[in-house]
Amino acid sequence: MEGYVTRLEYEEHNKRMEDEHKRMNHRLKEAEESLRQIGELTISVKEIAISMKNMSEEQKALRTDMEEMKGRDGEMWRKVTGYIVTTVIGIVVGYIFTQLGM
Repeated sequence: MEGYVTRLEYEEHNKRMEDEHKRMNHRLKEAEESLRQIGELTISVKEIAISMKNMSEEQKALRTDMEEMKGRDGEMWRKVTGYIVTTVIGIVVGYIFTQLGM
């Protein structure tokens, strides 16, 4: 009976194959779970990148607004200084004209 497999050998082979299938199924489930987690992580990273881009654009807009506001303060100060200088010159010119009798 050479080349034939006994029933005991056949059953043991089947048991080993079932055990191997269980291990492979377990590993496959773990791999699928890891893949799912990687997918979730990828989505999270993408959302963070979008959020950072939006924050960067908002920060640029705020910086532009702040520079504009700084310019307004300087512009207002120049106007006030100009008015003061004009008033002082007007007073001096008026004084000179009064002294000359005009």
